[in-house]
Amino acid sequence: MAEKQTFILGLIGGVGAGKSTVLTLLKDHYGFYVIQTDLTARRLLEPGEAAFEEIAALFGRDILRPDGRIDRARLAEQIFKDPQKRKQVNAITHPLTWNAVLTEAYSCGSERVVIETALPSKEFRDKCDEMWYLYTSREVRIRRLKESRGYSDKKAESIMANQATESEFRSFADAQIDNSGSEEETRKQIEALLEKDKDKDSKIT
Repeated sequence: MAEKQTFILGLIGGVGAGKSTVLTLLKDHYGFYVIQTDLTARRLLEPGEAAFEEIAALFGRDILRPDGRIDRARLAEQIFKDPQKRKQVNAITHPLTWNAVLTEAYSCGSERVVIETALPSKEFRDKCDEMWYLYTSREVRIRRLKESRGYSDKKAESIMANQATESEFRSFADAQIDNSGSEEETRKQIEALLEKDKDKDSKIT
């Protein structure tokens, strides 16, 4: 893997927090190269990719669609109801995903890279120069999930219950952004954090 030569920002937060909005702001206004770990993980499950054969072997050919691709809905259903299977899938996909994500981050040529995930860990934290937690109130998250994905209250709450808690997210973060309000309010918080980083770097140099 190439030697790290860029600023790596980790962006963490739960479902419905509005991470896509923040990623768009970072990309369009501040020149960040964006990597989303869930998209990388999906790619690695495609036929011919690193995780495909291992997942197919673990669940059997019944997990495949007629076109030979992994049925993601069926896979999600299987691991949601079987914690042991979920651990096995994570053991396969997580190392491959992080290796692919970090390889892309270090080789993309950008001076600023943001890596987004809903699965914070010490290993990920150690790879980042800084990590932000995107907080959004529970009520706003549920409303957004109902509006954007058509989820019921029950489904939204069930998914949120299976993710890290607010205290767990905060334990990894250097800073917090409150995304419960308007996009402009969120942008001002981002601007302030980046200005703080700029001031810190100037003092070091």
